[in-house]
Amino acid sequence: MSDTEQRPPVLYLSHGAPPLADDATWTGQLGAWGSDLPKPDSVLIVSAHWELAPVAVSATTGDVPLLYDFWGFPQRYYEVTYDAPGAPGLARSVAQLLAGAGEELHQDPRRGLDHGAYVPLKEMFPAADVPTLQLSMPTLDPRRLFELGRRLSPLRDENVLIVGSGFTTHNLAWFDPSAGPDASPPSASAEFDHWAAEAVGAGDVDAVLDFLERAPAAVEAHPRTEHWAPLYVALGAASASGTLAADTVESVIDGFWFGLSKRSWQFA
Repeated sequence: MSDTEQRPPVLYLSHGAPPLADDATWTGQLGAWGSDLPKPDSVLIVSAHWELAPVAVSATTGDVPLLYDFWGFPQRYYEVTYDAPGAPGLARSVAQLLAGAGEELHQDPRRGLDHGAYVPLKEMFPAADVPTLQLSMPTLDPRRLFELGRRLSPLRDENVLIVGSGFTTHNLAWFDPSAGPDASPPSASAEFDHWAAEAVGAGDVDAVLDFLERAPAAVEAHPRTEHWAPLYVALGAASASGTLAADTVESVIDGFWFGLSKRSWQFA
């Protein structure tokens, strides 16, 4: 990128289940967010729904396929398309950065974008004209994922939008379809969301990485940590120096969806 061009931000977003597409409020928020972003040359997305070691990337040739990694939904959710082009050049850049750290990148040519990737991207970049690559999480260890993000940070100089896709609270026991998407959240979800807003907003990386010890209702909010873990990668990519200034953090989306916090951040 030239000196006059601004590096793209780094995002962490709460991605929702396939029925997110039916929620006019949330799809509108994601659409407005995407419209406000400078158009990237490509997207590298880390979803809560792909854990694989060694670290791997998705298909890069032709239109990237979709992985309908859910069950029990109406048929129309399995007919959604998002024909984003592959990003072989980005895959090579990722491989080079990881090789510099002594790590080999693997590629799965049959692996498509899962719903943690295509559901939000379909709302943010509806033209599906941005080459997209998904990266697996090789671990759920906070420090290792943070360091992975730091290694990937130079991709921002290639106008790559790095996205962590999870959910700020993710306890499906709280999900009550009969209550509707705008029902008041459980107190544990609200408490965790409030803590997350303050910790991330202050750029307190150590607190976020150590959330199981520091956050209220941490285990209730995340019985398993895979939906919080993409935030570690995003924080690493946003803070290559190891620190994150509070004035570089913006909470773009907040509120709750069926009791789960959909809070999402942008890091300059």
